[in-house]
Amino acid sequence: PRHREAQDAYTHWELESLPSGGWGYMHFPLAQRYARTLGLDCLGMTGKFHTFWGDFQSYKNEAALQFECFQMLALGAKCSIGDQLHPTGRLDRATYDLVGSVYRQVAAKEPWCRGATPVTEIALFTPEEFTGQRLTPETIGAIRMLQEGGHQFDIVDSQSDFSPYSVLVLPDIAPFGSELAAKVEAFLAGGGKVIASFEAGLRPDGADFALAAWGVQKTGDGPRDETGALVRGRNFPRGDYVDYLTATGALARGMRDVEHVMYMRGMEVAAAEDAEVLARVVPAYFDRTWRHFCSHRQTPSTGEEAGPAVVRRGNVIYFAHPIFRQYNQNAPRWCKLMFLNGLDLLLPDPLLRHQGPSTLLTAINAQADPQRWVVHLLHYIPERRGLDFDIIEDVIPLHELAVSLRAPGPVTRVRTVPEGEELSFATVGGRVNFILPRLHGHQMVEVTF
Repeated sequence: PRHREAQDAYTHWELESLPSGGWGYMHFPLAQRYARTLGLDCLGMTGKFHTFWGDFQSYKNEAALQFECFQMLALGAKCSIGDQLHPTGRLDRATYDLVGSVYRQVAAKEPWCRGATPVTEIALFTPEEFTGQRLTPETIGAIRMLQEGGHQFDIVDSQSDFSPYSVLVLPDIAPFGSELAAKVEAFLAGGGKVIASFEAGLRPDGADFALAAWGVQKTGDGPRDETGALVRGRNFPRGDYVDYLTATGALARGMRDVEHVMYMRGMEVAAAEDAEVLARVVPAYFDRTWRHFCSHRQTPSTGEEAGPAVVRRGNVIYFAHPIFRQYNQNAPRWCKLMFLNGLDLLLPDPLLRHQGPSTLLTAINAQADPQRWVVHLLHYIPERRGLDFDIIEDVIPLHELAVSLRAPGPVTRVRTVPEGEELSFATVGGRVNFILPRLHGHQMVEVTF
């Protein structure tokens, strides 16, 4: 967002993002999913180094370089692999053997990437303009959840046009001044749907939520620590201020029928009379402070339900806890399940579904001539094998991968590209279903209309 005002000075965006150089593997999807909405060409830039610029005689694992370049293609960017010239002025043969092996694959894929535009239905709001952080934990947590759920989304800010999207996700922080409040209200009036969490939607003074559509009212600030600072939304290593929740119905699909701990304290809210409570807070016996103590971590639950934790009012679902920040912190699966289940309530017929693992990344791009979708499927798993950063070494194949698309029209052909293997498919209820026999790293599937 900080570059939006200067975009007229640029011919294109170059997104420097070396996962091993401090950016990590979440930076590029965050930056590119936003940059591609601004109307300029995008070029992704990684490096051939094991670590960072100036790391002479080091070589990135080939699987990692594949993933970084193929993800650029999947998200609509061109590819750049950086090197640094040795003082002798001689190119390193091993480096260009590595780069060439990946670029040859990129060249074969290019016809299905030129002029392609992303097919998305969800807008993820970045709070960067309010926090000043480049890698906001709320946004990273939300990106992880959406990618792991196979959803198709862009990243937007307060100046973006929300109207092309079906659902707007407001993760944890987004003060609603009058302009943003009016914009979201108009989005809802036009049939849009919203998932908001924690402090997203509060007025700038923090006194209450700006829109009645949230279906909740703020009832208090919650507890403070010994310094007088609010504890809500903060991570305490021993879970000093946790509470718990019980989810019911469709929101709890895939979860155990028990209480679940919420490590970061949420907002204290009351539900509107016409709102549906989907989950309730269950307090701990007491907060873990110097006055009270219990074991190695948080105090157990009282087992007695209290205020609302998740509320639905019409086309808005509100989570009182900072579920996205929490997922970025330590990835509780129940936070992801509740979010994805809530998204299913608002978006029951998503663009893409698959039966693969949560490590599978997906993207849909459209080309006009010929009229087709190109579905990108990527399965590479970053691992923290050393202290400094994640690496990718092995490509773990998937077999008999079932994929379902909400097709915009009658489908005439489904095949892998550039290989050209024809795939049988069936169209049922407006969805085209096919099975990919084998996915080894990255596969594009052409769906022709």
